[in-house]
Amino acid sequence: MFSSTIVLVFCLVAFALIHSFLASLRFKRIVKRILGPWADSLYMPAYSIIALLTIAPLVYLLYNNPGPVLYVVSFPWFLPMVSGQVIAALVAPRALLDAPHRFRLSAQLSPAQTAQAGNLDIKGIYRWVRDPFLLSVLIIIWLTPFMTVNLLVIYILASVYLYIGSLHWESRLVAQFGDEYRDYQRRVHRIIPGKNAY
Repeated sequence: MFSSTIVLVFCLVAFALIHSFLASLRFKRIVKRILGPWADSLYMPAYSIIALLTIAPLVYLLYNNPGPVLYVVSFPWFLPMVSGQVIAALVAPRALLDAPHRFRLSAQLSPAQTAQAGNLDIKGIYRWVRDPFLLSVLIIIWLTPFMTVNLLVIYILASVYLYIGSLHWESRLVAQFGDEYRDYQRRVHRIIPGKNAY
């Protein structure tokens, strides 16, 4: 059991390293230099496919080595949990549609307050929460209606990684949008949705 947990942690760390490198501005500059104007349209689909391929071994191993069961939520009590997961799963693509300009390479690699960097343009779900992706993933994993030892270890480590990643992502948004994003940070919570000035 302990050895399976070590292997799972190793897979998660490997995924995190690959994922972080591919998301780094250094790598994005290389992609932009090689692909030129094609970078904006090709990077996100390629990044998403690579993320799925690199997380697949972890999911497979976790499925085959879940470890001892800690709890299972029975019917009908698991229904609100699964409903919450479904709603959270719908929020992630909505968040991408509400702010596509945040994910364009040319904008991310441009200095703040320039035409290429663009404006923050707060709309949709971003009026309520700054990082809907982080919120969605945390809801999906922690509302799982069953829990095993290995799943718990991976969920805890993944939550820490996602939170640190969110901090890093926000530092890039500050670099991209400058004081406009700092003002947004003062008005809207990163993870907890709530009323705000937008």
